[in-house]
Amino acid sequence: MTQRIIVGISGASGFQYGYRALQLLRQLDVETHLVVSKGAEQTRTLETAYTREEVYALADTVYPVGDVGAAISSGSFKTAGMLVAPCSMRSLAAVAHGYGDNLLTRAADVVLKERRRLVLMVRETPLNLAHLDNMRRITEMGGIIFPPVPAFYHRPQTLDDIILHSVGRALELFDLEIPNLPHWQGRTAEAV
Repeated sequence: MTQRIIVGISGASGFQYGYRALQLLRQLDVETHLVVSKGAEQTRTLETAYTREEVYALADTVYPVGDVGAAISSGSFKTAGMLVAPCSMRSLAAVAHGYGDNLLTRAADVVLKERRRLVLMVRETPLNLAHLDNMRRITEMGGIIFPPVPAFYHRPQTLDDIILHSVGRALELFDLEIPNLPHWQGRTAEAV
């Protein structure tokens, strides 16, 4: 059976994370089911040169954010889970409180109730107590909070190196092998 992953792109800064996730999943031959929030559509036009068509072409299936009756809104639709990249504080709060008012938050709620993997690449700083409480709630429900905090041990040379590393690490949480993704190997012994 083909592996399926739901990709949600919400309205936080960093639309590039969701776009890169779709590219990587396509290379891995993972079936993707995409839902993009209204806020994310605004962010796409403000932060990127990507067209809606080129983003949607990377997914196997694209659902309107208002279609709460779509396949991904039901636990009987089997998936490996859902990645929300980026995840806005609004989407985080809705999921943390079981408020599935659109397809993105409903699909995330379903993933949690079915005990599947939910990875939220939350994007906001600084954090207030409501943000931290919502992250705690998601963690207690079995979700994974994965802010796209850049790592520098692999000595990134470009912005895409940083984006690729964050997204690749998030996708590895679904037990996917990301080719050529650098990992920390530990310090080498130094001569004394």
